[in-house]
Amino acid sequence: MQNKKILIVGLGLLGGSYAEGLTDAGYEVGAIDIKESSIEYAINKKIIKHGQSFVSKDYLALFDVIIFCLYPKVFVNWLKEYQHLIKPNTILTDVTGIKTWLVKEIETFIRKDLEYIGAHPMAGKEVYGVENSDKSIFLNANYIITPTINSTDKAIEVAYEIGRALNFKTITKLSIEEHDEMIGFLSQLTHCIAVSLMTCKDSTHLVDYTGDSFRDLTRIAKINEDMWSELFLLNKDELLRQMDSFLVQFENLKKTIENNDVESMKNIMRTSTKRRKYFDK
Repeated sequence: MQNKKILIVGLGLLGGSYAEGLTDAGYEVGAIDIKESSIEYAINKKIIKHGQSFVSKDYLALFDVIIFCLYPKVFVNWLKEYQHLIKPNTILTDVTGIKTWLVKEIETFIRKDLEYIGAHPMAGKEVYGVENSDKSIFLNANYIITPTINSTDKAIEVAYEIGRALNFKTITKLSIEEHDEMIGFLSQLTHCIAVSLMTCKDSTHLVDYTGDSFRDLTRIAKINEDMWSELFLLNKDELLRQMDSFLVQFENLKKTIENNDVESMKNIMRTSTKRRKYFDK
């Protein structure tokens, strides 16, 4: 894939970080973003070779692979509006945090001579914009490819090549349903917990007293409300199942405290400690 030209659509944090990493890996990378200032910044910093703030057939014709770094609904609407301008046999992929809804939507209208292969980098920071691009966020991160029964070997290999070029620690494959179950638990539920913790008490007066435990638990509570509310609702059924499961476990722990059931409490803690060790880097 080294001789292929790659287009990034959407130069936010992830789009910029993808562009930076792929450019440094030797690919010719261009970008489209509605903000001319983002394009200019990325060119000046040599994050991309070229770019523009509008969509044109001539520009799209330059690229063999397009990576969409957009919110799910914006991605779908963009593709509906502009796919007629994309050259045949282009591989399309993305960074989107939900897959089942997205894949089913795209399959209803995508051109037969284009192929979409889903991918999801499990990486990010609580900052936004191409100005905060940082290819190093992928070094210890996981990258998930979500092929369907219609995915070709060529498209899957392109997704793998992107993951390898960006130096992800682990590259795996999941079905779209497995992905959304996983993301409902590991990402969306954890964001719900962090948001709930920050909103259950006005903690502004506690800032001078807190320790690392509270800061660690609430790091992701600094949240992009537009993106995450959309992700929650597009994965609503799975997220609600995960929230119900969490509430059961929280209630179990609460009961051990109410009943002074020390041994049951310790059993819960031992299970927690054992399972958490698998996530240590």
